[in-house]
Amino acid sequence: MKFSEFEYKRPNYNEIKEVFKEKVSNIEKSFTYEEQKKHIDDLNVIRNNIESMSTIASIRHSINTEDEIYDKENIYWDEYSPLFEELNSLFYKAIVNSKFKKDIISDYGRQFYKIVEYSLKSFSSEIIQELQEENKLCSEYTKLLSTAKINFEGEERNLSGLGSFMLSKDRSMREKASKAYYGYFEDNEDKFDEVFDKLVKVRSKIADKLGFKNFVEVGYIRMMRTDYNSDMVSNFRKQVLNYIVPLANELYNRQEKRLNLDKLTYIDENFEFMSGNAVPKGSPEYIIENGKKMYSELSKETKEFFEFMLENELMDLVTKKGKAAGGYCTYIPNYKSPFIFSNFNQTSDDIDVLTHEAGHAFQLYMSRDIEMPEINFPTFESCEIHSMSMEFITWPWMELFFKEDTEKYKFTHMSAAIKFIPYGVLVDEFQHYIYENPNMDKNERKSIWRKLEKKYLPHKNYEGCDFLERGTWWFKQGHIFKNPFYYIDYTLAQICSLQFWKKIRENKDETWNDYLNICKVGGRKSFLEIVEIGNLKSPFEDGCVESVINNIQDWLNSVDDTRL
Repeated sequence: MKFSEFEYKRPNYNEIKEVFKEKVSNIEKSFTYEEQKKHIDDLNVIRNNIESMSTIASIRHSINTEDEIYDKENIYWDEYSPLFEELNSLFYKAIVNSKFKKDIISDYGRQFYKIVEYSLKSFSSEIIQELQEENKLCSEYTKLLSTAKINFEGEERNLSGLGSFMLSKDRSMREKASKAYYGYFEDNEDKFDEVFDKLVKVRSKIADKLGFKNFVEVGYIRMMRTDYNSDMVSNFRKQVLNYIVPLANELYNRQEKRLNLDKLTYIDENFEFMSGNAVPKGSPEYIIENGKKMYSELSKETKEFFEFMLENELMDLVTKKGKAAGGYCTYIPNYKSPFIFSNFNQTSDDIDVLTHEAGHAFQLYMSRDIEMPEINFPTFESCEIHSMSMEFITWPWMELFFKEDTEKYKFTHMSAAIKFIPYGVLVDEFQHYIYENPNMDKNERKSIWRKLEKKYLPHKNYEGCDFLERGTWWFKQGHIFKNPFYYIDYTLAQICSLQFWKKIRENKDETWNDYLNICKVGGRKSFLEIVEIGNLKSPFEDGCVESVINNIQDWLNSVDDTRL
């Protein structure tokens, strides 16, 4: 069935509430585990339907934020998702109080049980109003981005529509496009500040009501970090500072020389070569056709997966008026279907979407036997291993998309992976500061951001842009607003994906099997367990970062980037 044919029917909360409570009561009254498991399965049909309706509405709203029908549905879900979460908490209590704990763990896994415990810790009926407020503020932020209307080069464009101009070979065009892009954020600075300030306050209130010291603790529990803590993350950040920041600085220096610049500034950062960045050599249709060829040759599993996505129209890839910014992959349990959303903009990002988001979707496709909604996806840092590793696993097919620019793309892709990690840990440390000190004013927050940029991204040069010099770059980072503490996940996963890059060059078949295994397991295991299943080193382990970086430095040094 095609996505356009997927049925959407707004769930009637009051009707569901009564049935839900009855099913939970049946779970609680069960005399045997067999009886209890049947009642759990019955309830999962209802829970998966709620999840499916919420996801379909969310996808259709993000495809066209100006669609009045799904705008209303988005408002409905902002208000009602915390109430459905309250119902879920009844199910979680029944699980935690079950006489058959060993059987539940045997069937659904220890990770599922931990997720249930963590879900109860991060939720209370007392915080429903605050959760509704948080949802509404996140939607307000999304709308602030998606409704951007910028008159540029004779046309009205959204933020994504400026992407290709910001990568122009003509430096004056890059400067003009960058000023238009960041000008939108500057014009709306007070709105971004206000939304974020309200988010920090409402989240701090949630933490207080739940009995935590601050929202950092709630953030870690929400992220289901069942086998590592903030001290381990802090130690990882130190490894990044010691081993990756110096290599990233070398790469920025090489870029400056390639571009014949006296100094690299913010308008040049994403522009890699005087001859222009590597771009796909064809239309969106061309990209999809070659994506089909790539996945059909990679493995029988990826061939079947990609054909399923195409046949059922489970990808909406091209940027258009009213479409929400960014890209994502999500899952619709009723149809056992992943869905990929993106905004193609004629840059190499279009190919990264086809590999990154498809990595997420492939994991979901390989573990679609899982009926328990909490473990369709693993936790986020594990999810990102699938997506980021797929980017590197598909390197042998990049010639299909980039032709003569393939080596240029690979050098840029690897450089970007290294440059990203310091930025990722900066975002993480920033969020720790913010939620440990929730009463900071807007100027103090910006000052902290700029201070951390100087620590992790010492190359940053905002010459000619006082707005960014004041520490406002983070306004465009949606995760900081909508998904607090979801960012270190990318950096942990990037270290794992770079291990896959190293391993697949040494033993292709063995490495592909390791990758398949971590996809099949879905969310049944924790992050460090998935790392072990993939035969990877834990990023928290001393020496892990250093060992990966040495190989990458050798590869980067083997490329003569001056001739690309």
